[in-house]
Amino acid sequence: MEKISFVKMHGLGNDFILIDCLNQKLTEPEKFAVKYCDRRFGIGADQLLLLYPSQIADFKMRIFNADGSEVEMCGNGIRCFAKYIWDRGLSDKEILEVETLAGIIKPKKVGPLVQVDMGKPEFSPQKIPVDAEGQKAFDLLLEVAGWHAKLNCVSMGNPHAVIFLEEDPKNFAVSKYGPLIENHPIFPKRTNVEFAFVKNPHEIVMRVWERGAGETLACGTGACATAVAAMVKELTERKVTVHLLGGDLLIEWAEDGHVYMTGPAEEVFEGVVKVPQIN
Repeated sequence: MEKISFVKMHGLGNDFILIDCLNQKLTEPEKFAVKYCDRRFGIGADQLLLLYPSQIADFKMRIFNADGSEVEMCGNGIRCFAKYIWDRGLSDKEILEVETLAGIIKPKKVGPLVQVDMGKPEFSPQKIPVDAEGQKAFDLLLEVAGWHAKLNCVSMGNPHAVIFLEEDPKNFAVSKYGPLIENHPIFPKRTNVEFAFVKNPHEIVMRVWERGAGETLACGTGACATAVAAMVKELTERKVTVHLLGGDLLIEWAEDGHVYMTGPAEEVFEGVVKVPQIN
């Protein structure tokens, strides 16, 4: 039985188990995520974040959902990842380069907050991926459980299906329609699903159903995808505040084509878990 040190962190209530693998080894991270992300029988988290050295960047981040699936990118997660590095003195760089499955992502210190260059959004259906024709998959009609949804598909290094509602999503049946859309056959890698309401040209209210995790209090890449979709549809300006259940994120789609996300990251506690052979 091995002892694994971890840190519990969150970004707007989107919570993580972060394990520093620079000086310790975690075998079978997929099984670890399933066991210890459980909120009753484990530590409890939406996702597991692993910190590794990188040959092409300052550090490498791997991300596992609570169901054990590995994913490309997590916006709230990378803010927590960067805070851990800065707080532990692992780097004194103001802007980090972090290797992910979605490419090199660059978090930056902005006072007490963390700003992340999320890169350029991707609209090509083949690259999202989504089974759709044309150069982008916007206003894609999909019927789920008798409800006719209109999807706007964007990749921020991971797939998103954004749905704009005519009212605040606070009473919307996210847990009913979220998994049906996430697992729909038109998404070969499944998808994250955002249910959004444009309050005004500067504000969006959003709830999110995350692929492999269910509804979470916040999703950084989802906020970016939602903001970009609203901007493409000329529903908002190029800089907006996205209101999530856990708090607010500032999203800007800049002239260089990159999307910049700014928000908080918090450490909750440190711990050590005795890891048995996980079956």
